[in-house]
Amino acid sequence: MPTNTLHALVVDDDPQVGDLVSDVLRADGWLVSQAESVREAIDRSSEREWPLVFCDVMLGDGSGYDVLREFTTTQPKSRFVVMTGHGSAAGALDATATGAFEYLLKPFRVDDVLAISRVTREQAARQKTIKSQPEAEGYRSDLPLIGSSRKFVECMKLVGRVSGTDLPILITGESGSGKEVVARAVHLRSGRKDGPFVTVNCGALPDELIESELFGHAKGAFTGADRERIGLWEMATGGTLFLDEITETSPRFQVKLLRALQEGEIRRVGSNRTIRVDVRVIAATNRDIDNEVRDGRFRQDLMFRLNTVMIELPPLRERAEDVPLLVAHFAGQMGTKKVQFSKEAMELLQKYDWPGNVRELENAVQHAVSIGDSLVYPEQLPPRIREYSPANHRASRKQGSEAQELTSLHVMERRYVERVLEHTGGNKLAAAKILDIDRKTLGRILARGGED
Repeated sequence: MPTNTLHALVVDDDPQVGDLVSDVLRADGWLVSQAESVREAIDRSSEREWPLVFCDVMLGDGSGYDVLREFTTTQPKSRFVVMTGHGSAAGALDATATGAFEYLLKPFRVDDVLAISRVTREQAARQKTIKSQPEAEGYRSDLPLIGSSRKFVECMKLVGRVSGTDLPILITGESGSGKEVVARAVHLRSGRKDGPFVTVNCGALPDELIESELFGHAKGAFTGADRERIGLWEMATGGTLFLDEITETSPRFQVKLLRALQEGEIRRVGSNRTIRVDVRVIAATNRDIDNEVRDGRFRQDLMFRLNTVMIELPPLRERAEDVPLLVAHFAGQMGTKKVQFSKEAMELLQKYDWPGNVRELENAVQHAVSIGDSLVYPEQLPPRIREYSPANHRASRKQGSEAQELTSLHVMERRYVERVLEHTGGNKLAAAKILDIDRKTLGRILARGGED
């Protein structure tokens, strides 16, 4: 048994939980003291150094977060563990961003307490310090980071921990799972929260344009560049740059992106002058980035640079217990009337596979609320949800994927030309130059309808 030299404080007004945690810690070599209120815990904080604190959220005279803030200020080296029987993703994010080491959902296992105990003792033996992350004021509580499922809570704990750092982050997850929402949450809880948050949809920019959009260009850099233009990277100075759909960029552009990340400086298109830019980069993708690297579509060195921290968002189908909370949130946002969903309607919503994830759920709720009364029944839900079955859904997803792959080349060609024209401000001569075609060919492409 380890030598009893380390002190732990357990704060819980439920004797059953407090005694259990205390007994486990004592058996693992800790000298344990207990408190049952916010006032008692704060008073005891000045008694000595407490390398480890377990604290319940709901105490009789206040919140465990008051205790957490006190320890974050007075004993920043303490490992503070928040315990709660009413866990949520927002709670996990709040706790870890404020400085909590761990966020335990009741009922937890003895092994969870032991793991924290042993890591803390090892850390104390090596005399390392834990740097608490500052609480970010001004956080937008209306962001739909809603859920109490273990997968989502674990994800939000990581979001809270990395927000106070300045490390690059790679967010992975299916379309509609909330990657930009998470990126904004990181920004708003960081030291850069008062700076700009600039979003770049890499998938929407042709390879010929993305460099000048991101890094800017000098006057005369190409036909139509009649003035110097600042890029989105510089616009994000002092803040956060969010690169969505990063795996849609070409390997050629990825080389320039890697240099900007490594050197912390950029060069505008057509200029030899380098410009130092202070930005934090958060990237996101809905693809399997390891597959992209293996197939040669994404540079491995860029992946290593971006995924210093990787946040993997679970799809909605893996967190069905969060659906009622999200439904209530989206229905309340409409604000026109108080609406509830019948048991049958909610069961259908929880059973559905949600290929479009949270974004699709929001649309479904808006549809149902707009045509329903105060109580939404299955008949008010979109047909795809009412008629859903796992076998049919797998077949329709396959067919949808094949249809997407067979999109008309004419449609794709026209959309590409329109993006180039948008970049040149409608200058057809400049657009034809970039596309390496003559004006007649450009005219024929534009004369075709937008759809086949």
